[in-house]
Amino acid sequence: MSFFISDAVAAAAPAAQSPGIEGMLFPLGILVFFYFLFLRPQSKRAKEKKEMIAAMTKGSEVVTSGGILGKVVDLDENFVKLEVCENTFIQVQRHSIDTMMPKGTYKAITKKVAKV
Repeated sequence: MSFFISDAVAAAAPAAQSPGIEGMLFPLGILVFFYFLFLRPQSKRAKEKKEMIAAMTKGSEVVTSGGILGKVVDLDENFVKLEVCENTFIQVQRHSIDTMMPKGTYKAITKKVAKV
Protein backbone atom coordinates (compact mmCIF):
# COMPACT_ATOMS: atom_id res chain seq x y z
CA MET A 1 0.00 0.00 0.00
CA SER A 2 2.79 2.41 0.52
CA PHE A 3 4.08 2.31 -3.05
CA PHE A 4 2.37 5.68 -3.89
CA ILE A 5 3.51 7.64 -0.86
CA SER A 6 6.83 7.01 0.67
CA ASP A 7 6.85 6.23 4.36
CA ALA A 8 9.09 9.22 5.10
CA VAL A 9 6.67 11.73 3.54
CA ALA A 10 3.62 10.13 5.08
CA ALA A 11 5.11 10.24 8.54
CA ALA A 12 3.56 12.99 10.58
CA ALA A 13 5.75 16.05 10.68
CA PRO A 14 6.23 17.64 14.06
CA ALA A 15 3.58 20.29 14.73
CA ALA A 16 4.79 23.81 13.92
CA GLN A 17 4.90 26.14 16.88
CA SER A 18 2.51 29.04 16.49
CA PRO A 19 4.02 32.42 17.22
CA GLY A 20 3.34 33.43 20.77
CA ILE A 21 3.04 36.89 22.19
CA GLU A 22 6.45 37.77 20.75
CA GLY A 23 5.04 37.47 17.24
CA MET A 24 2.20 39.87 18.05
CA LEU A 25 4.29 42.62 19.66
CA PHE A 26 5.43 44.21 16.40
CA PRO A 27 1.96 44.53 14.79
CA LEU A 28 0.49 45.79 18.06
CA GLY A 29 3.34 48.28 18.37
CA ILE A 30 2.59 49.61 14.89
CA LEU A 31 -1.10 50.01 15.74
CA VAL A 32 -0.29 51.90 18.94
CA PHE A 33 2.17 54.10 17.04
CA PHE A 34 -0.43 55.03 14.41
CA TYR A 35 -3.03 55.72 17.10
CA PHE A 36 -0.80 58.24 18.88
CA LEU A 37 0.58 59.71 15.66
CA PHE A 38 -2.62 60.15 13.63
CA LEU A 39 -5.92 59.25 15.30
CA ARG A 40 -5.56 60.88 18.71
CA PRO A 41 -4.45 64.34 17.48
CA GLN A 42 -7.19 64.36 14.85
CA SER A 43 -9.89 63.58 17.41
CA LYS A 44 -8.51 66.27 19.74
CA ARG A 45 -8.68 68.87 16.94
CA ALA A 46 -12.25 67.85 16.12
CA LYS A 47 -13.24 68.17 19.77
CA GLU A 48 -11.64 71.62 20.05
CA LYS A 49 -13.41 72.84 16.89
CA LYS A 50 -16.75 71.54 18.18
CA GLU A 51 -16.23 73.41 21.46
CA MET A 52 -15.21 76.59 19.59
CA ILE A 53 -18.33 76.49 17.42
CA ALA A 54 -20.52 75.93 20.48
CA ALA A 55 -18.91 78.91 22.25
CA MET A 56 -19.47 81.29 19.32
CA THR A 57 -21.75 84.25 20.13
CA LYS A 58 -22.91 87.46 18.48
CA GLY A 59 -20.01 89.86 18.13
CA SER A 60 -17.38 87.12 17.78
CA GLU A 61 -14.80 87.73 15.08
CA VAL A 62 -14.19 84.65 12.95
CA VAL A 63 -12.45 83.39 9.84
CA THR A 64 -14.22 80.89 7.59
CA SER A 65 -12.52 77.90 5.99
CA GLY A 66 -12.46 79.94 2.77
CA GLY A 67 -10.45 82.69 4.48
CA ILE A 68 -13.20 85.29 4.89
CA LEU A 69 -12.88 87.46 8.00
CA GLY A 70 -16.15 88.63 9.50
CA LYS A 71 -18.04 89.59 12.60
CA VAL A 72 -20.93 87.39 13.73
CA VAL A 73 -24.17 89.35 13.52
CA ASP A 74 -26.71 86.56 13.85
CA LEU A 75 -26.54 82.81 14.32
CA ASP A 76 -28.78 79.79 14.67
CA GLU A 77 -28.19 76.05 14.86
CA ASN A 78 -27.02 75.64 11.26
CA PHE A 79 -26.08 79.04 9.83
CA VAL A 80 -24.11 82.12 10.81
CA LYS A 81 -24.64 85.60 9.39
CA LEU A 82 -21.34 87.47 9.06
CA GLU A 83 -20.69 91.13 8.45
CA VAL A 84 -17.68 91.21 6.11
CA CYS A 85 -17.74 94.95 5.39
CA GLU A 86 -19.96 97.86 6.36
CA ASN A 87 -23.55 96.81 5.58
CA THR A 88 -22.34 93.76 3.65
CA PHE A 89 -23.50 90.44 5.03
CA ILE A 90 -22.96 86.82 4.04
CA GLN A 91 -24.49 83.71 5.45
CA VAL A 92 -22.34 80.59 5.92
CA GLN A 93 -22.84 77.20 7.47
CA ARG A 94 -21.79 76.99 11.07
CA HIS A 95 -19.28 74.18 10.53
CA SER A 96 -17.42 76.26 7.92
CA ILE A 97 -16.13 78.57 10.66
CA ASP A 98 -12.47 77.70 11.02
CA THR A 99 -10.95 80.10 13.56
CA MET A 100 -12.07 82.61 16.15
CA MET A 101 -9.97 85.76 16.10
CA PRO A 102 -9.11 87.99 19.06
CA LYS A 103 -11.40 90.97 19.70
CA GLY A 104 -10.43 94.01 17.64
CA THR A 105 -9.05 92.13 14.65
CA TYR A 106 -12.07 92.85 12.45
CA LYS A 107 -12.08 96.54 13.35
CA ALA A 108 -8.36 96.93 12.66
CA ILE A 109 -8.61 95.20 9.29
CA THR A 110 -11.65 97.22 8.18
CA LYS A 111 -9.89 100.49 9.13
CA LYS A 112 -6.84 99.45 7.11
CA VAL A 113 -8.97 98.57 4.09
CA ALA A 114 -10.99 101.81 4.34
CA LYS A 115 -7.79 103.91 4.20
CA VAL A 116 -6.63 102.26 0.98
